[in-house]
Amino acid sequence: MRGKTAGKRNRRPGPPGPYALLPTLLMGLGAFSNLWQGETPNPWVGGLGLLAFNSLYISVVFRGFDRRKRESVTSYVLLAAMGTITFGLAMGYGGNWLLFFPLFSLACGTILRGRRLGIGLIVLAACACAVAVWHGDHVSEPWTIGYGTFISGGVTAAILTLSETVTELRATRQELARSAVEQERLRFSRDLHDLLGHTLSVVVVKSEAARRLAPHDIDAAIAQVSDIESVGRQALTEIREAVTGYREGSLATELDRAGPVLTAAGIETVVHRSGPSPAPQTDALLGWVAREAVTNAVRHSGATRCVFVIDSTPERVRLTVTDDGAGPEQPAGPVGGTGLKGLAERLTAAGGSLKSGPGPDGGFVVTAELPAEAPEGPGGRDCP
Repeated sequence: MRGKTAGKRNRRPGPPGPYALLPTLLMGLGAFSNLWQGETPNPWVGGLGLLAFNSLYISVVFRGFDRRKRESVTSYVLLAAMGTITFGLAMGYGGNWLLFFPLFSLACGTILRGRRLGIGLIVLAACACAVAVWHGDHVSEPWTIGYGTFISGGVTAAILTLSETVTELRATRQELARSAVEQERLRFSRDLHDLLGHTLSVVVVKSEAARRLAPHDIDAAIAQVSDIESVGRQALTEIREAVTGYREGSLATELDRAGPVLTAAGIETVVHRSGPSPAPQTDALLGWVAREAVTNAVRHSGATRCVFVIDSTPERVRLTVTDDGAGPEQPAGPVGGTGLKGLAERLTAAGGSLKSGPGPDGGFVVTAELPAEAPEGPGGRDCP
């Protein structure tokens, strides 16, 4: 019982179901009473008409809550048959039978939409009013039949349209939430790949340097071990920042860190920079490119020289990293390697591009180009 009660409380309100419109059939009780009391001529005709109208009404209303069935030809055929019976009964008997006009209008409101509904309701209301005037035997004024006919279909269509819109908005909100979760997972996985890949490469290079120096220069070996400790502490800080989504990076910071790492690996570092400084988002993205290029140079290339060229204009910024090594193994495509692929996706999302591959004069070249003002979003904020 508790589970059922909690389920009812947590259930979100949605569009009304077709069962909510079935009680309106009680409006036909007056016509049924006339049949029962024998006040209707040709009662068999009236009884069959009443049965057919109610059956068509139920069928049309249930089809109106299924968009595919609602827009099918069958729904319009059923609606036309219902309209024929409505006009026949109202014109043949009058009185309480005129109330089938509002019921028919309500059924129209479940099927029709837009201009067709508006025109249909105006014509139907005018016809209901004219039939009421022609008979002149209804308990209320003829215009009330016309008004009730028009308002029944209009209100029904408005409520159902609003409910459908609310349902679509909820579905859209759920999809956006799911997409946001996926984007956050993608950001976190990319950050961990780039952070740990670079950090572990540095640790390996420093460890090899310490192993080589230990037999000959213990002080230099201890210095390398101290660098390993510093790199590990820095990596822990960066991972915490990546988890919270607030990691701030910059190209200048990555270039400063790249110098000692490349030097320890026996790679000469050269930096050429021209033009104004880019926006922080662009600068952070280029910092990730520089970090990945350094990681690849240390791990894969066997290079002896690595050149960073930053060419900046008020509109575009280009970073070119060239080393004289072999570069990572390249699968088919313009960008190889998991890290480079992830960077290419980030730069594309920010309106830029990333290319990598063998250079014209040998070696390996990574070229990143971005707008000077990178947009916020998957490729901008915090370099996710």
